[in-house]
Amino acid sequence: MATNTLPRTGPAAARRTTVFLKMVMAVSGALFVLYVLLHMYGNLKIFSGVAAFDHYAESLRTLLTPILPVGGVLWLLRALLVVAVVAHVWAAAQLWRRANGARSTRYVAKEAARAALTSKAMRWGGLALLLFIIWHLLQFTMIKFNVGPDAAGDSVGRLVISSFQVWWVALIYVLAMIALAMHLYHGIFSASQTLGWSTTARARARARGTATVVALVVAIGFLLPPLAILFGIIKGN
Repeated sequence: MATNTLPRTGPAAARRTTVFLKMVMAVSGALFVLYVLLHMYGNLKIFSGVAAFDHYAESLRTLLTPILPVGGVLWLLRALLVVAVVAHVWAAAQLWRRANGARSTRYVAKEAARAALTSKAMRWGGLALLLFIIWHLLQFTMIKFNVGPDAAGDSVGRLVISSFQVWWVALIYVLAMIALAMHLYHGIFSASQTLGWSTTARARARARGTATVVALVVAIGFLLPPLAILFGIIKGN
């Protein structure tokens, strides 16, 4: 007896594809959350002094040597993050295109209008974060250019302190962390919905609470070092 092997199309297939795209965003987003938490913890070592921060930075370069070459773990992490970024941006672009196409129907247009502000904030906030990450990597990892008043030499800690003595560099960082907090809050809550963890009112409240705590911890943790440097609490000497 012949069976129908034609691919399914229509609303059901579209919903499955949308769920898949949201899953891609959730998984890649989870990698970002883990990374920013670890990165935030490392940044706080600047409060222990330049020597402690430089030791931390060097330990990352020599992690798992001689099994891997110097800097090998960092390059593996960077490659993983690049893949995650590409997957995250691709899924976001596909969902954006689907949302724009769905607005042709009256019902979905109403639903889309309700979420328009949040979607736009996430979209442009994500773009701002991407530009900031490129700037941040160029400043502290790739080129390591110093826009501050003090010589840094080969010290990453002194480069960080010199850079954040400049008010507009600190301001860029503050704005980026606000965008990151908003992105984390919405992303964590959306991921909990996609993964089926917020199907009840209590679960949704718990998801919102978790998203709020993570967003605030990350944003405040990242902002403490640059603000402490800007206001002279942390000094290079």
